[in-house]
Amino acid sequence: MNTALVANHRDLVLAGPIGSADAYVQRISALPLLSKEEEQRLAHQFRDDGDLDAARALVMSQLRFVVHIARSYSGYGLPLGDLIQEGNVGLMKAVKKFNPEVGVRLVSFAVHWIRAEIHEFVLKNWRQVKIATTKAQRKLFFNLRKAKKNLGWLSHAETEAIANDLGVSPAEVTEMEKRLSGQDLTFDPAPSADEESNYSPSQYLSSDEPDPAHVVEEADWQEQASSHLQLAMKELDQRSREILQDRWLAEKKTTLQVLADRYQVSAERIRQIEQNAIKTLQSHLVTAT
Repeated sequence: MNTALVANHRDLVLAGPIGSADAYVQRISALPLLSKEEEQRLAHQFRDDGDLDAARALVMSQLRFVVHIARSYSGYGLPLGDLIQEGNVGLMKAVKKFNPEVGVRLVSFAVHWIRAEIHEFVLKNWRQVKIATTKAQRKLFFNLRKAKKNLGWLSHAETEAIANDLGVSPAEVTEMEKRLSGQDLTFDPAPSADEESNYSPSQYLSSDEPDPAHVVEEADWQEQASSHLQLAMKELDQRSREILQDRWLAEKKTTLQVLADRYQVSAERIRQIEQNAIKTLQSHLVTAT
């Protein structure tokens, strides 16, 4: 990764560590989005000329998408500001690796790098909350917790003995011992002024919402596909365009016979025109992508 780009991390991400997440989101929401042409031009400037101002503009234009992705990881009990910061690092790595000649939008390429950095951060900092999920583990939990009041770390022989007594594996005993050595957390603590650090196990529950990374990538793909389709449709003659619109784009699909009556040809001829138009569109779309 470009060392100058990393060194300027604080400048690139709006004055470094994120204090109030809400204030940060408001600030970046005011930043303009780039068109595909502007994105390509800036990417070439950065890649070919090492223009850090171009890299800055690319990063700034994508910061709102980092927030969008980072929010999906809030259920792990980590401060949103930290998640955003890690995602911003992934975004900068993506800008460094981005090849404008491939033809994809930066956000489609960057989501994978953003998620990778956030994943690594979560794995390093998230503390597992589930203590016991099976009957045997619950039995182990209560018995081991009682035993730990009078014991230090278990020896190998003690681990084997407890495993045999409770009908679990030695590995489960060791894992439970590690969990019990951590601090106890209140499931739902009282509110405090420090919202960034006020997290509880109740907030660690996973979300059923779609992954924002996929949402952003899908929306970007849909936007590009729609744009390419509109351009390809303009290459068709008026009759072919109208037939495709009535057959595939209208809310209620028109039958071949209705179109045949309208254009005073056979239904088979309408089908041929439709198939030829579809092949023309496919050819244009493949070329565009």
